[in-house]
Amino acid sequence: MINQISENLARGENTELDAARIVDHLKRFWAPLMREKIASYAPTDKNKLSTESRNAIALLQEQGD
Repeated sequence: MINQISENLARGENTELDAARIVDHLKRFWAPLMREKIASYAPTDKNKLSTESRNAIALLQEQGD
């Protein structure tokens, strides 16, 4: 699901801004448990995540969320 969100929100012009848009969506619409699960999933199967999704997950973790 995060790949579809990333595809819809990422503009491709600025990776940091794209990640921030995706994180904003995750914080507004995903429950904390869902965010925790995607963060724990990312390192184990990152090949299934788009670059934009991985960037957003990294930013989410940096923000402590």
